[in-house]
Amino acid sequence: MKYRRLSIGFDNVITVPTTLPLLDYSIDIACCAPLSASPLSEQAAPTLARAFAALGDPVRLRLMSLLMTAGGGEICACDLVEPVGKSQPTVSHHLKVLRDAGLVTATRRGKNIWYAVALDQITALRAVLAPGPPR
Repeated sequence: MKYRRLSIGFDNVITVPTTLPLLDYSIDIACCAPLSASPLSEQAAPTLARAFAALGDPVRLRLMSLLMTAGGGEICACDLVEPVGKSQPTVSHHLKVLRDAGLVTATRRGKNIWYAVALDQITALRAVLAPGPPR
């Protein structure tokens, strides 16, 4: 190994190596844990991408939060207008986007539409984000 003198200050002289030791790549050590237990399938990716994209809007994210914390598991669309501070047509539009993404279900009761979280889709989203078991 070659050395070079490096002078710091007046009296301090430090000797530092000019070449670094080589790493031994023959040892099989994983640098980090895998992202998931199994990779996302090509067929599931578009559906989950639409769901994640739908959650990318603050109003829709707030609506999902309200629906997920609903006492009876579902809420009338008319009861979601005030909490998000948007007009009824705007709330209906955002709920339609969530429904088209498969994140919520809608049931008509008379003139009102009741919304609930689609738990199977939420479970699929969680599975994509959950870390896999260590190998």
